[in-house]
Amino acid sequence: MKPANQLRLFDLTIIMVSFVIGMGIFRTPANVARAVSSPFIFYSAWIAGGLIAFCGALTYAEIGSRLPVTGGYYKIFAYAYHPSVAFAVNCIILVSNAASLAAVALVGAEYITGILMPESQNAQWLLNPTHAERLQTLQLVIAIVAILIFYGVNLLGLKMSARTQNVLTTIKVIMVICLISPLFFADAAPSATLASLTHHSQSFSEYLKAFGIGLVAVSFTYGGYQQTINVGGEVHNPQKTIPRAIFLGISLIIILYFLINYAYVRVIGFEQLKTSKNIAAIMASKVFGINAERILSGLLFLSVLGYVNVLLLSNPRVMAAMSEDHILPAAFKKRSVKTEALTTSLSVFSAMCILIVFWAKQFDTILSFTIFLDCFGMVFSAGSIFIIRKKTAHLDNTGIFKMKLYPLLPIIFIAAYSFVGISIAADYKNNNYAALTGLGALAAFIGLYFLAKSIGSKKEIKA
Repeated sequence: MKPANQLRLFDLTIIMVSFVIGMGIFRTPANVARAVSSPFIFYSAWIAGGLIAFCGALTYAEIGSRLPVTGGYYKIFAYAYHPSVAFAVNCIILVSNAASLAAVALVGAEYITGILMPESQNAQWLLNPTHAERLQTLQLVIAIVAILIFYGVNLLGLKMSARTQNVLTTIKVIMVICLISPLFFADAAPSATLASLTHHSQSFSEYLKAFGIGLVAVSFTYGGYQQTINVGGEVHNPQKTIPRAIFLGISLIIILYFLINYAYVRVIGFEQLKTSKNIAAIMASKVFGINAERILSGLLFLSVLGYVNVLLLSNPRVMAAMSEDHILPAAFKKRSVKTEALTTSLSVFSAMCILIVFWAKQFDTILSFTIFLDCFGMVFSAGSIFIIRKKTAHLDNTGIFKMKLYPLLPIIFIAAYSFVGISIAADYKNNNYAALTGLGALAAFIGLYFLAKSIGSKKEIKA
């Protein structure tokens, strides 16, 4: 049965914004500032990220409109490529989501340790290896405890998880508003002058390398628009509504992110931003005093937990859907009799998150790892438009959404994410060989698919 076309312009615009604005904006601007040499490149990276997101969102909107299926990425990859690619990339996306959850849990830990260990905000204190190790251990423990708490919440069922999410999402919205408010209350930092907006002299190759590394963190912060792939078939008058909603949504996000980042640079200072982690709390301290910093750090920790909760809510359901399609073992769709929680899927996904926290230990390492994995999903999924367009040519002029400037937009998007992936691979010394680890995971999942098929074939022959 075809779903009703219920989503109108306002609905789809709000959905677009909610898909994208997450927790990255509370942390990644420091990574971008550290990667580039001037505010000019810093702001350029954020604008470029928004334009790339616009190209990607339009591409995914057409894919979702042409192939409005339940099951998301798996069905699309299987339709356009091969089931082995579908299995491998979907597993990669699950690992990437687990890595994103682990990264955000560590962001929350960074903020809360600022309250528990105020001395950790002193750069001189951190120069002591013993102090730095103590801080990292505490952050790891807090991140793991946060995952375990919301693992327990989700074991109690969907209703409890949804109620918790409503409260935590409200806190996140308040945090975003608080990030912009210093523009109206704080004095400019000494380094945030007009002269600093001009870029320093450097070779083109150095500029390109810095821009690429900066885009890694920007890509993490802009991620989420690919979820439009799941709603393309439920939009009223998709030919007009989808491009308008995407244009309005991405434009709003670009403006919002630009204002937030301008506030960071203006209040904290560009050079200081490079060495800062809990940047939102620092801004609150500069505007309203140290007590405000502590309060905001606590609220940001709760806001971060909202992201942890929603990923623990959604990803086990993806694993259950893969189980229903016989891609994963039947145990992954097993539900608790009492709460209907997906006990096996939830337990496996939570364990993946905790293992990644142990492996990476730091937000920066996880960031490179998860974005490198995302590059596979983005390039392969966006590339499917060239195949799907040919296979669904009979749907043209039937009211589905068909993007203009094809094939330019998907080519720009694919090239941009290929560039980001190459930038991560080239920076292997600083990201713990994230690219090599990601390639190994992809190869392992493809091998696992064919191994499972081989075992299944042998069983059928014996039967």
